[in-house]
Amino acid sequence: MSGAPSPRAQDARYWLSSNRGPLLAAALFVAMFGVFVTEHPAGLSANVVNTAANKGVLLAFVAIAQTLPVLTSGLDLSVGSVFVMANCLASTLIVGTPLQVALGVAIVLASGLLCGVLNGLVVVYGRLQPIIATLATGAIYYGIALWLRPAPGGEVNEDFADFMTGSVGGGIPFSIVVLIGTIVVVWIPYRRSVLGRAAYAVGSSEQAAYMSGVPVARAKLVTYVLAGLFAAIAGLMLTCLTYSGEANALLGGSYTLSSIAAVVVGGTSLYGGSGGAIGTIFGAFVLRTIGDLLFVFDIDPLSQPLFLGIVLLVAVSLGSFRLLKVKKRLDLYR
Repeated sequence: MSGAPSPRAQDARYWLSSNRGPLLAAALFVAMFGVFVTEHPAGLSANVVNTAANKGVLLAFVAIAQTLPVLTSGLDLSVGSVFVMANCLASTLIVGTPLQVALGVAIVLASGLLCGVLNGLVVVYGRLQPIIATLATGAIYYGIALWLRPAPGGEVNEDFADFMTGSVGGGIPFSIVVLIGTIVVVWIPYRRSVLGRAAYAVGSSEQAAYMSGVPVARAKLVTYVLAGLFAAIAGLMLTCLTYSGEANALLGGSYTLSSIAAVVVGGTSLYGGSGGAIGTIFGAFVLRTIGDLLFVFDIDPLSQPLFLGIVLLVAVSLGSFRLLKVKKRLDLYR
């Protein structure tokens, strides 16, 4: 039929429909960041961009950690505690010679993996609800953080910290390079792997995935392991920004809640089975830019949490509005 759309047009429409969430989050971030640099006294300077990037990358890594369990219809309330624990551990180990620094980085990342393994084992083989299991394990990780840093302090190799939070190649924030590199090395191979596709299948329907021979247990376990890794990377980046460590429960709780909001704003369904890290990254940068806008518009610091809470509520509500219209789960994937 002459009026039928071409296969290429159909593919384009399907791509736009399936990536609607990330595209909207990206457009929102660009618009908000444009307003921010326009109103900022320093404008679009290298320092402004680098500072915004460093803050956004912190939340982006924690939000990616949250995205992985959400894809399987889970929720990880321990990502903030792993983030804080890794910060405290890094402030103890990232010192000395380059070899000692490299060993310290490896230990910090390994600690995140171990936290993820524990979360996954409790959820998968302990058969506990993820939200309950990770609430309990998160308390353990925070206890370890307190043991490591009963008071704020520590130190870090300044050359390493400055390199991780500085700029390269004409003012490009190195934290963005780290984020992109992690996506290329970890997320994309995982997303295209058997276990990555299995995680989406589990989130769509765990029962159907099991009946189809999908390795449900392994798929869920790997999501929590990788979540621990991403949260630990965020803790390492925080140490490089602050040159110290602190077992701050409020910080961990704030990042946990913000990570859930970033996941939703980035287009990942809390039902599981759809979404991904790319949209989550833009969702995280949107949330960080909200705070920057409140600063440049000189909103009373005492009122900023109120405004930020309202904006987050609206953003999450709009992101979840589609769920209210769902009559069948298959409608989510059309």
